[in-house]
Amino acid sequence: MRPLIDVRVDDIAFAAGDAIAWPVTDTLQATTPLLRRLELAGGDSLARQLQVTAPLAVGSAVVTGAGELPVELLVCAVIRSAEEPVSSAGVRRALTSALQRAADWQIADLAVVPFGLGAGNLDLEESAAITADVLTRHLAGARFPKHVTVIVESDREAAEFSSRLGTGTVA
Repeated sequence: MRPLIDVRVDDIAFAAGDAIAWPVTDTLQATTPLLRRLELAGGDSLARQLQVTAPLAVGSAVVTGAGELPVELLVCAVIRSAEEPVSSAGVRRALTSALQRAADWQIADLAVVPFGLGAGNLDLEESAAITADVLTRHLAGARFPKHVTVIVESDREAAEFSSRLGTGTVA
């Protein structure tokens, strides 16, 4: 049987599954250069879907199509705004909302990138600790998602997330 959660070093733009949960700004813009590459890989159709008429609240999450990405949906979780910088509380609320949207949409196979990492944001240990806590709490009582893959950029990130989640890293 496939594990409920695994950690993988990979390029999120090539993630397989039903959806990707990723952190965004209050205007649905990428929060790091890596995530900007994801946004670009989604093409013009994704760019059209990432339009808002008014800024969203930090901690909220919305589901959009994924454009040309190899998944059907994106779960966009707001971790910062012009008024509210990245914080532990905002990351926790955003990831919780993203998982609630995944459950609402009955997303079975969800890829998740670390929330809140990047220059001037949370450190690796804090992001991994929040992710582990929110994921394990959600998955203990929810039917969806059935499987979560945390997609990280480096072996160091993989080791930290795997340690916090009690999982192995998938090659």
